[in-house]
Amino acid sequence: MSDTDVASWAALLRVHAALVPLIDRELQAACGLPLTWYDVLLELNSAPGRRLSMGELGEVAVVSRTRASRVVDQLAAAGLVAREANADDRRSAYATITEAGRARLRAAAPIYLESIRRHFTSRMTARESATVATALEKVLGDLPR
Repeated sequence: MSDTDVASWAALLRVHAALVPLIDRELQAACGLPLTWYDVLLELNSAPGRRLSMGELGEVAVVSRTRASRVVDQLAAAGLVAREANADDRRSAYATITEAGRARLRAAAPIYLESIRRHFTSRMTARESATVATALEKVLGDLPR
């Protein structure tokens, strides 16, 4: 392993550790929506039928499976998500974004996107940004599931 390999890994960790709390604070201050809530709402809104099983949500959200369930509980208490029983499998349930959840997601999206631009992509050229995205997607694509 080269020094460059270690440096790229360390930079990824430092950027993640610095930006996730920063973007979370900005989202919460501007619209009262924690970043974990935003992520779960975004995944649900993008899913077919705007719903996912809890297992599917745990696979696509950036929070752990256990944390995804707790976030769904919090979102359900806030009226932003509804839990639905799975008629085919009583051991599982679905999370579905509500209209109120879609409205909160739409209101938060400009703040989220501007935070990403200001703190992350504005520091790179368009080519560098594309290279980062391509490289990280390549790593994700090769990971075992």
